Amino acid sequence: MSTAATDYTLAELVICAGSEAFRNDGEVLVTGIGLIPRLAGSLAMKTCNTDLLMTDSEAMMLSEPNPVGERPADFVQMNESWMGFSRIFDNVWGGKRHAMVGPTQIDRFGQANISRIGGTHEQPKVQMLGVRGFPGNSVNHANSFFVPSHSKRVFIEGECDVVASVGYNPARLPRGWKVEDVADVRMVLTDLCVMDFGGPDYQMRLVSLHPGVTVEQVVENTGFEIHIPDEVPTTAAPTEEQLAVIRAMDPHNQRASVFKGNPRGDRR
Repeated sequence: MSTAATDYTLAELVICAGSEAFRNDGEVLVTGIGLIPRLAGSLAMKTCNTDLLMTDSEAMMLSEPNPVGERPADFVQMNESWMGFSRIFDNVWGGKRHAMVGPTQIDRFGQANISRIGGTHEQPKVQMLGVRGFPGNSVNHANSFFVPSHSKRVFIEGECDVVASVGYNPARLPRGWKVEDVADVRMVLTDLCVMDFGGPDYQMRLVSLHPGVTVEQVVENTGFEIHIPDEVPTTAAPTEEQLAVIRAMDPHNQRASVFKGNPRGDRR
C-alpha cells in the first residue's frame, strides 16, 4: 500500500478526493469538465477504477488517459476505439457516464445553474453559457460538482436563478416521479471540503474537511443549512503513488493555477 504523502498542494489533495467519486462506477465513460475534474478522472482511471473509459475530447476512446498541456513530439495517443458524437449520445442516454462539472450556482436541492445570474430570461444581469447539456446529463446519468471557491455566491440561498439540471426537488418533477429515480449527484468537491446529498431527505451532507478547515467555515460560506454528522473526518492526504500519477498526467503543473490567489491555495 502506498505511503501517505506529507508534501502536497491543495490542488493535489482535491484531485485525489475527486477521484473517489468514480471508485465504484465500474465501466462507464468519465467526463471531467475543467482541469481538476479531468485530472481526478484520469487518476481514478489509473488507480482505483481501471475499468473507466475516457475520450480524447474529439472522437476517440482511450485506453490510457492523455496528459494535459503540450506533449512531446513522439507522444503516442493510446486509442481504444472510435467514440464519435452519435455514440456519445447513445452512451449518455444509456446512463453509462459520470460527469464532473463546475456549476456557477448550486442550491439546497442539488439543482445547478450555468445559464444566467439575476434579471430575467429576456434581460439577464449576467449571461453565461445557457443550460447546454445539463438537463439531459442530470436525468440520464451520474454527476458530480467541482467548486474552486466555496462561497454563498455558489451555494446560494433559495433556488438557482435558472434550474439547468435536475436535483432532489420533488416540486420540479412530473407527477408520480420520485427524486431517487431521477437525480444522482455523487459528490460536491470544493476548496474547503467534500460533500454529498446523503443527509436526511437528500439534504446536502458534509463528508470531510480539508486539513485546517473547520465546520464553521463551511457553514459560514454556504447559503443553506447542511447536514453535519457527529464526526467529520479530515480529507485523506494523497499517497505517493497518486502524486506520481498526477504529476505524470500534468507534467507542466497547470494544476497550480487553479487555486492561485486563493488564500487556501497553498494549504497542506
